[in-house]
Amino acid sequence: MADTIEVDGKEFAVDEEGYLSNLNDWVPGVAGVMAKQDNLELTDEHWDIINFLREYYEEYQIAPAVRVLTKAVGKKLGKEKGNSKYLYSLFPYGPAKQACRFAGLPKPTGCV
Repeated sequence: MADTIEVDGKEFAVDEEGYLSNLNDWVPGVAGVMAKQDNLELTDEHWDIINFLREYYEEYQIAPAVRVLTKAVGKKLGKEKGNSKYLYSLFPYGPAKQACRFAGLPKPTGCV
């Protein structure tokens, strides 16, 4: 994977797994470029989770692992969205890992 991604003509540093090196660099276009790399089209449902993750990180300073994410999403966005089947349908490479990458967050603890 490249050490930078280009969003609207601007270069953003990423680590070897494609996570943003500086989470303060994040702009919504980052998620779009990363989604395209993963052959995904971002929908409002994706953005619900991406924005949720950014708020979660702001509050707790940690990227949630998938079990924590599932529970927290269920609490905030409703039971029908707070299950791993729904989250995997949006983020097939792993809801915590892939969604955190799109959201500009570090890799969640406990993710390989």
